[in-house]
Amino acid sequence: MSAPHEALLLYAELVEGLAMLYGRHAEAVLYSLHEPAGVALRVAGGNRQPGAAMTDAEQRLLAELQRRGGNRLCLTHQRLGAPVRSLLQALRGPAGELTGVLCLHLDLSAPLHQLVADLLPPENERPQASAENFSNNVEELVTLTVERTIDAINADPDVANNAKNKQIVTTLFEKGIFDIKDAIAMVSDKLNISKHTVYLYIRQKKRDDEETSPK
Repeated sequence: MSAPHEALLLYAELVEGLAMLYGRHAEAVLYSLHEPAGVALRVAGGNRQPGAAMTDAEQRLLAELQRRGGNRLCLTHQRLGAPVRSLLQALRGPAGELTGVLCLHLDLSAPLHQLVADLLPPENERPQASAENFSNNVEELVTLTVERTIDAINADPDVANNAKNKQIVTTLFEKGIFDIKDAIAMVSDKLNISKHTVYLYIRQKKRDDEETSPK
Protein backbone atom coordinates (compact mmCIF):
# COMPACT_ATOMS: atom_id res chain seq x y z
CA MET A 1 0.00 0.00 0.00
CA SER A 2 1.40 3.43 -0.95
CA ALA A 3 2.28 6.04 1.67
CA PRO A 4 -0.36 8.55 0.39
CA HIS A 5 -3.03 5.85 0.56
CA GLU A 6 -2.02 4.91 4.11
CA ALA A 7 -2.13 8.58 5.12
CA LEU A 8 -5.62 8.87 3.65
CA LEU A 9 -6.91 5.97 5.74
CA LEU A 10 -6.02 7.92 8.88
CA TYR A 11 -9.13 9.99 8.17
CA ALA A 12 -11.41 6.95 8.08
CA GLU A 13 -12.40 7.15 11.75
CA LEU A 14 -13.27 10.83 11.30
CA VAL A 15 -16.01 9.81 8.84
CA GLU A 16 -17.89 7.89 11.53
CA GLY A 17 -17.49 10.72 14.03
CA LEU A 18 -18.85 13.37 11.68
CA ALA A 19 -21.92 11.32 10.80
CA MET A 20 -22.56 10.69 14.50
CA LEU A 21 -22.12 14.39 15.31
CA TYR A 22 -24.66 15.64 12.76
CA GLY A 23 -27.21 12.85 13.11
CA ARG A 24 -29.46 10.71 10.97
CA HIS A 25 -29.82 13.22 8.13
CA ALA A 26 -26.07 13.56 7.57
CA GLU A 27 -23.77 11.58 5.30
CA ALA A 28 -19.97 11.58 5.56
CA VAL A 29 -17.82 10.08 2.81
CA LEU A 30 -14.07 9.64 2.40
CA TYR A 31 -13.01 9.48 -1.27
CA SER A 32 -9.67 8.38 -2.65
CA LEU A 33 -8.19 10.22 -5.62
CA HIS A 34 -5.81 7.35 -6.37
CA GLU A 35 -6.69 4.64 -8.84
CA PRO A 36 -9.52 4.00 -9.05
CA ALA A 37 -10.08 7.74 -8.49
CA GLY A 38 -13.27 9.10 -6.97
CA VAL A 39 -14.23 5.90 -5.16
CA ALA A 40 -15.56 5.95 -1.59
CA LEU A 41 -13.25 4.31 0.95
CA ARG A 42 -15.54 4.86 3.93
CA VAL A 43 -19.18 5.94 4.18
CA ALA A 44 -21.23 6.74 7.28
CA GLY A 45 -24.89 7.75 7.21
CA GLY A 46 -26.96 7.94 4.02
CA ASN A 47 -27.65 5.02 1.69
CA ARG A 48 -24.35 4.68 -0.16
CA GLN A 49 -21.72 2.03 0.46
CA PRO A 50 -17.90 1.89 0.22
CA GLY A 51 -16.94 1.62 -3.44
CA ALA A 52 -19.60 4.13 -4.54
CA ALA A 53 -18.57 6.73 -7.10
CA MET A 54 -18.71 10.48 -6.57
CA THR A 55 -22.00 12.20 -7.35
CA ASP A 56 -22.18 14.77 -10.15
CA ALA A 57 -22.32 17.60 -7.59
CA GLU A 58 -19.27 16.25 -5.76
CA GLN A 59 -17.34 16.01 -9.02
CA ARG A 60 -18.11 19.65 -9.83
CA LEU A 61 -16.96 20.77 -6.39
CA LEU A 62 -13.85 18.58 -6.67
CA ALA A 63 -12.85 20.44 -9.82
CA GLU A 64 -12.88 23.67 -7.80
CA LEU A 65 -10.83 22.06 -5.03
CA GLN A 66 -8.24 20.90 -7.52
CA ARG A 67 -7.89 24.45 -8.81
CA ARG A 68 -7.61 26.25 -5.50
CA GLY A 69 -7.34 23.64 -2.71
CA GLY A 70 -8.69 24.16 0.80
CA ASN A 71 -12.37 23.37 1.17
CA ARG A 72 -15.71 24.16 -0.41
CA LEU A 73 -18.88 24.86 1.58
CA CYS A 74 -22.09 25.34 -0.39
CA LEU A 75 -25.74 24.52 -0.92
CA THR A 76 -26.40 21.67 -3.36
CA HIS A 77 -29.56 19.80 -4.29
CA GLN A 78 -30.53 16.15 -4.50
CA ARG A 79 -32.16 14.74 -7.64
CA LEU A 80 -35.64 15.52 -6.33
CA GLY A 81 -34.64 19.08 -5.45
CA ALA A 82 -34.12 18.70 -1.69
CA PRO A 83 -31.57 21.25 -0.41
CA VAL A 84 -28.34 19.83 1.01
CA ARG A 85 -25.62 21.69 2.90
CA SER A 86 -22.34 20.26 1.60
CA LEU A 87 -18.74 20.56 2.73
CA LEU A 88 -15.82 19.14 0.74
CA GLN A 89 -12.40 19.18 2.40
CA ALA A 90 -9.26 18.53 0.36
CA LEU A 91 -6.90 15.97 1.92
CA ARG A 92 -3.20 15.97 1.12
CA GLY A 93 -0.47 13.36 1.37
CA PRO A 94 3.01 13.63 2.94
CA ALA A 95 4.39 15.48 -0.10
CA GLY A 96 1.48 17.94 -0.24
CA GLU A 97 -0.25 16.23 -3.14
CA LEU A 98 -4.06 16.01 -3.24
CA THR A 99 -4.84 12.42 -2.26
CA GLY A 100 -8.48 12.42 -1.24
CA VAL A 101 -11.60 14.34 -0.32
CA LEU A 102 -13.68 14.26 2.85
CA CYS A 103 -17.34 15.10 2.15
CA LEU A 104 -20.10 15.96 4.61
CA HIS A 105 -23.70 16.39 3.44
CA LEU A 106 -26.60 17.53 5.64
CA ASP A 107 -30.14 17.14 4.28
CA LEU A 108 -31.89 20.45 5.01
CA SER A 109 -35.27 19.16 3.81
CA ALA A 110 -35.57 17.07 6.99
CA PRO A 111 -38.12 18.27 9.59
CA LEU A 112 -36.59 20.91 11.83
CA HIS A 113 -37.41 19.05 15.05
CA GLN A 114 -35.43 16.03 13.83
CA LEU A 115 -32.40 18.12 12.88
CA VAL A 116 -32.48 19.83 16.26
CA ALA A 117 -32.96 16.57 18.15
CA ASP A 118 -29.90 15.08 16.46
CA LEU A 119 -27.74 18.09 17.36
CA LEU A 120 -28.75 18.06 21.03
CA PRO A 121 -26.99 15.73 23.49
CA PRO A 122 -28.85 12.67 24.83
CA GLU A 123 -31.44 13.46 27.50
CA ASN A 124 -29.30 12.07 30.33
CA GLU A 125 -26.37 14.29 29.31
CA ARG A 126 -28.24 17.57 29.07
CA PRO A 127 -27.69 20.17 31.80
CA GLN A 128 -30.71 21.28 33.77
CA ALA A 129 -32.07 24.57 32.46
CA SER A 130 -34.90 26.86 33.47
CA ALA A 131 -37.94 27.35 31.26
CA GLU A 132 -36.77 30.90 30.54
CA ASN A 133 -33.39 29.73 29.24
CA PHE A 134 -35.06 27.07 27.12
CA SER A 135 -37.33 29.68 25.56
CA ASN A 136 -34.35 31.88 24.71
CA ASN A 137 -32.53 28.95 23.09
CA VAL A 138 -35.53 28.15 20.89
CA GLU A 139 -35.77 31.78 19.78
CA GLU A 140 -32.06 31.83 18.92
CA LEU A 141 -32.39 28.56 17.01
CA VAL A 142 -35.33 29.82 14.96
CA THR A 143 -33.50 33.08 14.21
CA LEU A 144 -30.39 31.22 13.11
CA THR A 145 -32.36 28.80 10.91
CA VAL A 146 -34.28 31.64 9.26
CA GLU A 147 -31.14 33.70 8.62
CA ARG A 148 -29.20 30.75 7.17
CA THR A 149 -32.08 29.80 4.90
CA ILE A 150 -32.41 33.37 3.64
CA ASP A 151 -28.67 33.60 2.98
CA ALA A 152 -28.57 30.24 1.18
CA ILE A 153 -31.49 30.96 -1.14
CA ASN A 154 -30.43 34.55 -1.85
CA ALA A 155 -27.06 33.15 -2.92
CA ASP A 156 -28.60 30.45 -5.12
CA PRO A 157 -28.36 31.57 -8.78
CA ASP A 158 -30.95 28.98 -9.81
CA VAL A 159 -33.71 30.85 -7.95
CA ALA A 160 -34.99 33.96 -9.73
CA ASN A 161 -34.91 37.18 -7.72
CA ASN A 162 -38.68 37.61 -7.88
CA ALA A 163 -39.16 34.07 -6.54
CA LYS A 164 -36.66 34.14 -3.67
CA ASN A 165 -39.09 35.20 -0.92
CA LYS A 166 -41.57 32.50 -1.88
CA GLN A 167 -38.77 29.88 -1.99
CA ILE A 168 -37.51 31.00 1.43
CA VAL A 169 -40.98 30.67 2.97
CA THR A 170 -41.50 27.29 1.27
CA THR A 171 -38.16 25.95 2.53
CA LEU A 172 -38.85 27.16 6.07
CA PHE A 173 -42.29 25.52 5.92
CA GLU A 174 -40.65 22.22 4.94
CA LYS A 175 -38.32 22.55 7.91
CA GLY A 176 -41.26 22.99 10.29
CA ILE A 177 -40.31 26.52 11.35
CA PHE A 178 -43.88 27.78 11.23
CA ASP A 179 -44.94 25.26 13.87
CA ILE A 180 -43.07 27.48 16.34
CA LYS A 181 -44.83 30.45 17.93
CA ASP A 182 -44.21 33.89 16.37
CA ALA A 183 -42.16 32.40 13.50
CA ILE A 184 -44.45 33.93 10.86
CA ALA A 185 -43.97 37.42 12.31
CA MET A 186 -40.21 36.90 12.46
CA VAL A 187 -39.99 35.74 8.83
CA SER A 188 -42.24 38.60 7.75
CA ASP A 189 -39.88 41.12 9.39
CA LYS A 190 -36.74 39.47 7.98
CA LEU A 191 -38.08 39.46 4.41
CA ASN A 192 -39.79 42.84 4.73
CA ILE A 193 -43.08 41.42 3.51
CA SER A 194 -46.49 41.27 5.17
CA LYS A 195 -47.64 38.38 7.29
CA HIS A 196 -50.52 37.95 4.83
CA THR A 197 -47.95 37.28 2.08
CA VAL A 198 -46.23 34.66 4.25
CA TYR A 199 -49.59 32.98 4.88
CA LEU A 200 -50.29 33.08 1.13
CA TYR A 201 -47.02 31.30 0.30
CA ILE A 202 -47.75 28.69 2.99
CA ARG A 203 -51.24 28.05 1.58
CA GLN A 204 -49.81 27.69 -1.92
CA LYS A 205 -47.23 25.20 -0.64
CA LYS A 206 -49.91 23.15 1.12
CA ARG A 207 -52.08 23.18 -2.01
CA ASP A 208 -49.15 22.07 -4.17
CA ASP A 209 -48.39 19.24 -1.74
CA GLU A 210 -52.02 18.09 -1.84
CA GLU A 211 -52.05 18.11 -5.64
CA THR A 212 -48.86 16.06 -5.92
CA SER A 213 -49.62 13.60 -3.13
CA PRO A 214 -50.86 10.10 -4.08
CA LYS A 215 -54.62 9.83 -4.10
